[in-house]
This record gives sequence, C-alpha cells and structure tokens, in this order.
Amino acid sequence: MPGTLTTPAGVPGRPAPLARPSASAGAASLFRQTLAGLRVLLVLTVLLGVAYPLAVWGVGQLALPWQANGSLVRSDGTHATSLADTGADGAPVVGSALIGQDFAATDDAERWFHGRPSAAGDGYDTLASAGTNLGPLNPELVASIDERRAALADLNGVDPASLPADALTASASGLDPQISPAYAAVQVARVAEARGLDEAVVADLVAQHTAGRDLGVLGEPRVNVLELNLALENSEKMNP
Repeated sequence: MPGTLTTPAGVPGRPAPLARPSASAGAASLFRQTLAGLRVLLVLTVLLGVAYPLAVWGVGQLALPWQANGSLVRSDGTHATSLADTGADGAPVVGSALIGQDFAATDDAERWFHGRPSAAGDGYDTLASAGTNLGPLNPELVASIDERRAALADLNGVDPASLPADALTASASGLDPQISPAYAAVQVARVAEARGLDEAVVADLVAQHTAGRDLGVLGEPRVNVLELNLALENSEKMNP
C-alpha cells in the first residue's frame, strides 16, 4: 500500500519467526511441568497435612493437655485427659466442660441446676448441634417461650418476669454448657430446698463457679452448669 513501510523477512534487525515446537518437545515440557507440580503437592502435603497437624497436636498435649483432649471432667470435679482416666480415687468421667447436659430430664431434676433449653435433636444431642432457626416473631417460637416461662416460674417459685432470656431460649449450638448468673440465681432457692441446704451455701457455690468476662472485656459473666452441679454434689457429700 502507498505510504506503508515494509521490511522483508530476513532483514537484519528483525527477529526471525519462532519455530513451532515439535510434538515430542511439547510432551517433554508438559511432563516436566507436571512433575514439578507433583513435587510441590507432595511437599505441601507433608508440611501442611502431616508436619503441621502433628506439631499442633504435640504442643497441645504438652502445654494444654486437658483442653486438647476435650476438657473432660470427673465426678469429683477434677480434670481428666481421656475417658479411661479415672484418677487415683477411681472417679469416672461424667462429661465435658464444653458440652451441656440435660439435668432437667433427670428423675431428681429439682436437685440440680438446669442449663439452657436445647434444640439439638431431642436436647443436647452432640450429633445434631443446631438452634431452632426460628425468627423472633415465629408463632412456634413465641408459644414455646411462653410455655417455658410458665413452667420455669412454677418450678422455681418465681415471678415469670424475673426469668432471663437464656432460661427461655435455646442457644445457637444447642450445646451451651453455661448459663447466666441471673438464671443460676433464680434456681438457688429450689436447689437449696430440694437438698436441705441453706440458700446462702448454694448461692456461695454459684458465686465460686461464676466466671467473669475474658480478658475483662470479652463475653459475659457465666456459670458452668456441670461444674456447679458437681461442686454442689461433692459439697453435700463432704458435709452431710
């Protein structure tokens, strides 16, 4: 075309056309790249799939053996690191400090502090951890709260309006092991009467097993129900 500058092929200063690789050379390149990728996969698998988990497990077993093995608790209130770890006195493992139990379903329910309602399976089912997933205006949820309020007020001999939210609503996991100090306080008179104890003694045990906010600012004060009930039982055994 007029006005267009062209340079013929082979003129010095112009790169020569790239040669198209042969099929065998392409296959060799693909093999090398695949082999390199497999080596990276193998190294990362060993590091992240074997070495790292073993390192975390080892640090946990050395530094925090109780927490690393499920925070298990024996019947005497002491800590265990396995289900077979009965301790020197033979006290069996009765639960985990991380998993709630349905003390309200026992035959002598009035003698125990009760945890939150649970929507996990039939209640505190560790294989079906979940909340109700019902909205705050759902008629089914409103009806269940009203039913619980009436039943708990009657059981504990208190004003229905005094019951805190955690006494009436299930947690998101359905496995919460803790209740608020307010809900524990509501149950003090009932437990003390059922066990023939002074209310001040039971209230003191609640205070001893009330944990504050983490680092002073995170979360809310809480009472671990399993640990409180074990302390209550063992205190009664030591002071019949």
